[in-house]
Amino acid sequence: MSTSSTSSAPLPHRSVANIRTPSGAGQSGPSTPLRNISSSFSSPSSLRADDEIIIIEFGTRKLQVGFSGDAAPRGTIWFGPDQLRRAGDFRDWQLGYRYDWRSAAAGGSWARDYELWRYDVRSVDLGLVGDKVERALRDAFTKYMLIDSRPRRMVWVLPSSLPIPLLSAALDSVFTRFQPPTVSLLSSPLALAVGAGVRSALVVDLGWSETVVTSIYEYREVAAKRSIRGGRMLVEQTHNLLAKHLPQSAEGDADSQEHVLSFEECSDITSRLVWCKPHPTTGQEEEDAATRSATVRIPLTSWLSPTTLELPFDDLSEPCETAFFDTQYTLTSFDDDELPLHLLVYRSLLQLPLDVRATCMSRIIFTGGCSAVLGLRKRILDELSHLIQQRGWDPVRGKAVEKLLTNPKLQRPPAAARRSHNNPETAPPAQENVGEERDGVWHDHDHSAAPAASYMEPEPDPIEEQLKRGSGSGSGSGSDQRTSVRGELRVIESVGAWSGASLATHLKTMAVATIDREVWLQHGATGASKPSEVDHKVQRQSLGPGGLMRGSAAGGAWTLGVWGSV
Repeated sequence: MSTSSTSSAPLPHRSVANIRTPSGAGQSGPSTPLRNISSSFSSPSSLRADDEIIIIEFGTRKLQVGFSGDAAPRGTIWFGPDQLRRAGDFRDWQLGYRYDWRSAAAGGSWARDYELWRYDVRSVDLGLVGDKVERALRDAFTKYMLIDSRPRRMVWVLPSSLPIPLLSAALDSVFTRFQPPTVSLLSSPLALAVGAGVRSALVVDLGWSETVVTSIYEYREVAAKRSIRGGRMLVEQTHNLLAKHLPQSAEGDADSQEHVLSFEECSDITSRLVWCKPHPTTGQEEEDAATRSATVRIPLTSWLSPTTLELPFDDLSEPCETAFFDTQYTLTSFDDDELPLHLLVYRSLLQLPLDVRATCMSRIIFTGGCSAVLGLRKRILDELSHLIQQRGWDPVRGKAVEKLLTNPKLQRPPAAARRSHNNPETAPPAQENVGEERDGVWHDHDHSAAPAASYMEPEPDPIEEQLKRGSGSGSGSGSDQRTSVRGELRVIESVGAWSGASLATHLKTMAVATIDREVWLQHGATGASKPSEVDHKVQRQSLGPGGLMRGSAAGGAWTLGVWGSV
């Protein structure tokens, strides 16, 4: 056989003619029928895109993204000056290039370039906020999530105190450039409570801009109090401490100096070395005296000439002491928006009803970047316990109250002593007419007379007893006798706001607010109804598949939830 004839005839295993033969009478042998696959199922990625829900947690300095049902976010994007570069600016890859933080500090943006937004919207460029959100999401989708630009439903985890202009700027940017069909909003304190596995909690958010104490009862935000003491103030105090010990700035006042160190270096030193003193107790101070006398060497590279400072370890607790407590001032010298942290938590508990307070004080959750400061959480709890022992839960303060507590003539005797004083002949023996004080009310143990209605024990509830017996019928160890902890200070841990929102979304629970893209592009924030104008009976739906996102997509009225009531 020649070479030309061999090359002209195709090989049997390379021929594609026998893969799909035409149907005819001359066809011999069995053949496998081909299924007609629908075009809607031609691409597996389309099915995945319809089921995927992206969870996004917005913070002042960072953004966390991931898929619904995951235990942790896929990635975290930190905001910084590198996101302010224009397209085609490759100076970061040049040899010897360094960010000129001194010119930024001279322009008043020493720490502002590292933030997404500020709550004071008077000095915020809303267009720049939208561009930062878009760039951060594109980087997260490309680097960490590895997904395309197909529209996907989103769930945002936001603080409930976020101003509406900032929320509108972020929604406009995302709806215009990513085109998600719906965006659902969840409150950060509520997601933290879900992540802790509780229905009620007292969330202490030690954030960057401020500290917010939110009371949650049965998955509802009952009250919130805030203070301007946060991470920004802590980093500023750390800068002042370091600047005070620099050689050329020792004679000047650190509070009136300009920024002489970079923000990145001060923030790194704050997260690594700053700690909090314990509550002033004699035993604790004696035990830690040797540790505090140690010296710490801190290298500084952002100063005019790189140097190394040697500071006592005890001095590194001053920024936390000044930023969060200010113990050199009395408690009456603070405004309502600058309360120390322990007084802020105490007043938050004091304004709650009795049953809500007893539940929330046993489920305290600390979160935020400043909660990682060594010893800060224990110091807040110790100061709070001291306030409770000193003041109790009486909101009335003053000289008249102190006179009432210290003057025995003005104090009211117990009910048993008053009855024996009025009727000395008919008074029962002292050993029989005894009692105790519970919840501020004197309860007699006199069984000779008919007890009053306020002293009687409640009758057992048969339905409650049946539920207790039925709860443990499935297990071999008997009924569940566990009781919830109430009325005592206790700290619990949470897996985080992002993980709590991922769990809630995966279980198809209803969001606080659900915004449809078409409705938002048509009306904006003005299309939201007030909570009093919405018929909740019509909107009530089951928690089946897709229950999280059907709020506004079904055509009913929608609200901005807690964000629309600000």
